[in-house]
Amino acid sequence: MKRIVLTGGPCAGKTTALVKIMEHFSSLGYKVFIIPELPTIFLQAGMDYLTDNRAFFYEGEKATLEMQMALEDRFQRMAETIAQPVLVVCDRGTLDISAYMKPELWEEITSSVGTNTESLRSRYDAVLHLVSAADGAEQFYTTETNKERTEGLELARELDKKVIHAWSGHPRLRVINNHEKFETKLERVLQEISDVLEIPRQAVEERKYIVRLTGEIPGAITSRITQTYLTSEPKSEVRLRRRTLNGISVNVRTTKKTLRNNDQVETERQIDNNLYESLLRQADPYRQTIRKTRQTFIWQGQFFELDTYIEPMKDLQILETKGIVENEDVNFPPFIEVIEDITGQTKYYNYNLALKG
Repeated sequence: MKRIVLTGGPCAGKTTALVKIMEHFSSLGYKVFIIPELPTIFLQAGMDYLTDNRAFFYEGEKATLEMQMALEDRFQRMAETIAQPVLVVCDRGTLDISAYMKPELWEEITSSVGTNTESLRSRYDAVLHLVSAADGAEQFYTTETNKERTEGLELARELDKKVIHAWSGHPRLRVINNHEKFETKLERVLQEISDVLEIPRQAVEERKYIVRLTGEIPGAITSRITQTYLTSEPKSEVRLRRRTLNGISVNVRTTKKTLRNNDQVETERQIDNNLYESLLRQADPYRQTIRKTRQTFIWQGQFFELDTYIEPMKDLQILETKGIVENEDVNFPPFIEVIEDITGQTKYYNYNLALKG
């Protein structure tokens, strides 16, 4: 059983995506459960998330969190009775709730129900964030598809960034760009879920550029990454990654295996510190540990990762964007100077950059 969160800013296409997910994976033999969006149900029942009454707001948000957790847990129990593989998709998850309040209040609420952010984050195998149409696809933005939605473009963009920040510590957060064709966005959702389910798929190449940062990145999320490659079989790659964000470290073991016809299977597992330290003993003796800082951000509906390398190379900056289809332009922000397009150049893959000279 896999549990996935489908989230994003307002008017991101979640409703349509959920229908596609149900149809596609049911046809592959999965029992698919869709857990509905709890805040919308609460709004329809009379909850007011914009109230100035702090006590009312507190009890409403606390109830939303408790009900979200309870609903997910109940569906898990149901899933455990089914012999066929199960996919549980949550229309928003527990950490979405934190995006709509101050950190102090969120900590108060989670403590009162006996949990915390790290525990809530670990409930999910993956998080797919669909970028709001308000950022890069404004012509498609509307409030008509959800009568509870009242925000304008600027507020929608701000909410989009708050939601992605709430989930930024998850080791398998994937951001789904806006595209000229909405069908392309839906296809990316299906591809990412296939990865989580370890269903072989055609390898998708990211676009990469050597760049120079010329100014500050508005709203960037900055983390530190330590990446170590382990000894592995031919045509496979095993990587240990420790990502530190806001003083909290998350360890992930990733295995990539290339099959025939360039099909690729990628598995990711979050591991504890003890296992992380133990696996470091299997480090590939021919490769060095990579250390870098990563800044992630959205610009005009596209998601970017800017890596600034510290070791073994220094000051190399590589900009990467995923989900850009053929013949689609990259929306380079004004604070990025592109030096060279290195898409497809294997010498710039981290696996090769780590090779000892």
